Amino acid sequence: MTESLRGRVALVAGATRGAGRGIAVELGAAGATVYVTGRSTRAHRSEYDRPETIEDTADLVTGVGGEGIAVPTDHLDPAQVRTLVDRIADERGRLDVLVNDVWGGEHLFAFDTPLWEHDLDDGLRLLRLAVETHAVTSHHALPLLLRHPGGLVVEMTDGTAEYNRDRYRNSFFYDLAKASVLRMAFALGHELGPRGATALALTPGWLRSEMMLDAFGVREDNWRDALGQVPHFAISETPRYVGRAVAALAADPDVARFNGRSLSSGGLAQEYGFTDLDGSRPDAWRYLVEVQDAGKPADTTGYR
Repeated sequence: MTESLRGRVALVAGATRGAGRGIAVELGAAGATVYVTGRSTRAHRSEYDRPETIEDTADLVTGVGGEGIAVPTDHLDPAQVRTLVDRIADERGRLDVLVNDVWGGEHLFAFDTPLWEHDLDDGLRLLRLAVETHAVTSHHALPLLLRHPGGLVVEMTDGTAEYNRDRYRNSFFYDLAKASVLRMAFALGHELGPRGATALALTPGWLRSEMMLDAFGVREDNWRDALGQVPHFAISETPRYVGRAVAALAADPDVARFNGRSLSSGGLAQEYGFTDLDGSRPDAWRYLVEVQDAGKPADTTGYR
């Protein structure tokens, strides 16, 4: 897909690390100009207090052939988001791809803790970070995206609509946040479709993000060492895999066929034929249903 997005402008909101970084880099590899936002910069860290920064992401985008532009932005602040979009309009005059990937809730939910026992402030903060940020960003960015036909909005979440419909996802607040983002894509599809744009929800599989690798005490080059602790981690994927999914969607002239739908990196790999960095094609959500949730031993045969 090299050069397939040359001349296109993307905004990846929440591109400091993880899926957001992988998406930004793959859009850059396809030639796009990518504005990357977040709260962690070389001068200031967010409450995550991690080393990844939006400047690093922008450098990676430029390094693979795109143009990466880092803009520190708190997406809970409408004035900052409005200023961001005004800057894109002034500098580029267009926005072709909007990826709403803001999350920030990793330390704000407690697994399998009922609502009445969960810290209320943490739960409400999670909802603001995971849901309100997406609404604020879309509110300000969509008029620019609609200036030219064929715009794409990608709402990043965890789990497909089909998978999440019948399964409790970790906690009341986590479950609500991820379901809300899925519904955002559905609603935006109804609003954008008649106006010549497409909105969809997208989930990676088990993501080997920087935080996930740290949690298991491994690096990307030796991630399989974690399989002794978590055998099903064998189905995991790099952030670049879902990035390739977004790049493929953005380059597809018939992307409107996915309007309002819930998609996954593994499903789109089958659709478009791309692979992860190691040449494999993990299909995590099918694996979770047929192997992990079914209580079978870890075995990725036929799933990557």
